[in-house]
Amino acid sequence: MFNQQNTVRRLFRSRTNRQMTGLSGGIAEYMDIDPSLVRIGWVAATFLTFPVAPFVYFIAALIIPSEPIDQPGPVAGDTFTI
Repeated sequence: MFNQQNTVRRLFRSRTNRQMTGLSGGIAEYMDIDPSLVRIGWVAATFLTFPVAPFVYFIAALIIPSEPIDQPGPVAGDTFTI
């Protein structure tokens, strides 16, 4: 019927779009929205539910893995030329 591509989306902490832990950037990439909106949401949640939101952020930053590195970095002994 529809030609849909079955891709699995996973939630990761962003390596490129980060301010502290990359959690907001990763959530924004997963939901395909602006990371500033997620950050504003965290700040608002912190003021509205003070002890809960920072605790949830801290736990989520520990549980959600970092975005995998697509290309391996340089190995010791490799030369780098431009």
